[in-house]
Amino acid sequence: MKMLFGCCLCLLVLLSGLSDTVESRTLHLDSCSVNVHIHELRKHYSTIRLSAISGDSEIAVKLLDKSAMRNVQEGQRCCFMRLLLRFYVERVFGNYALSQPQDQRSSSALANAFVTIRRDIHKCHCHCGEETQRTIDSLHAEFIKLQINQAAQKAVGELDTVLDWLEGFGPKTH
Repeated sequence: MKMLFGCCLCLLVLLSGLSDTVESRTLHLDSCSVNVHIHELRKHYSTIRLSAISGDSEIAVKLLDKSAMRNVQEGQRCCFMRLLLRFYVERVFGNYALSQPQDQRSSSALANAFVTIRRDIHKCHCHCGEETQRTIDSLHAEFIKLQINQAAQKAVGELDTVLDWLEGFGPKTH
């Protein structure tokens, strides 16, 4: 009986730990809603963050302006997110080089998560305004001013800005 109780207790502890890893947030981006596992994104990003930031020698250059992200107009969040994900999937993660296997796994997990979110958001009907397109064009313009590996490093180092922005949408769901 004690052994059965011990096994049940261990199972409950294990399952309660799993609930943290599967927690997701439903992001309400205009008329579109997508589920994002913010906790997982943060976990993988925290593994590579220090490496990305410490390797950034272009301190004076800023790709993602927090105020521009906060000021994304109502009705443009879906479009902005779709274009931002496209930028990270197509330009950043493919050019971000890491030497440590653990870091490579975390970077791949982030890239795969962005691909999944991008696929889900692609099902939505996002309409892009000129201001949103100009914001993304500005991001691309700053990115191409740098050497490609350095630009990718900087973009990864600024992912906390993206994750903070994502956390600002919608209630938690399990």
